[in-house]
Amino acid sequence: MIAGRVAKALGAKRVTIKVGSALLVENGQARRHWLDSLADDIARLIAGGQRVIVVTSGAIALGRPALGLRRRALRLEEKQAAAAAGQILLARAWQESLARHDLATAQLLVTPGDTEDRRRYLNARATMETLLRMGAVPVVNENDTVATSEIRFGD
Repeated sequence: MIAGRVAKALGAKRVTIKVGSALLVENGQARRHWLDSLADDIARLIAGGQRVIVVTSGAIALGRPALGLRRRALRLEEKQAAAAAGQILLARAWQESLARHDLATAQLLVTPGDTEDRRRYLNARATMETLLRMGAVPVVNENDTVATSEIRFGD
């Protein structure tokens, strides 16, 4: 994995990997073979001493077929419903792929307000730091059921 070699060359202790819906989801399903391959790379990074954070999208894309929502454009509340249905599928896909390497997975759902409010930011940061110290892989996604600014235009 190129990112691992770059991180090691730069002496990075932490690597953040961003995975968008287009990479993760195909025809309404998680691309399990691809995700398993990425989990292999993540396991190698961790074995090499790096701490890995995953920032993921894909809840709406996975939730659409689960709720029978076809290809048409969705209203905001339908996107929120799809996100709610898809988030559990997304978390499970990450958990299953990383569990093949005995890596604990932790879900963090955040909103812009979590970074703007100092107390909430510090709580989220403390949780993230604790998970990393414990060897878990934090999987971060925006909480699209309550944070709507991003989903008005994306997914």
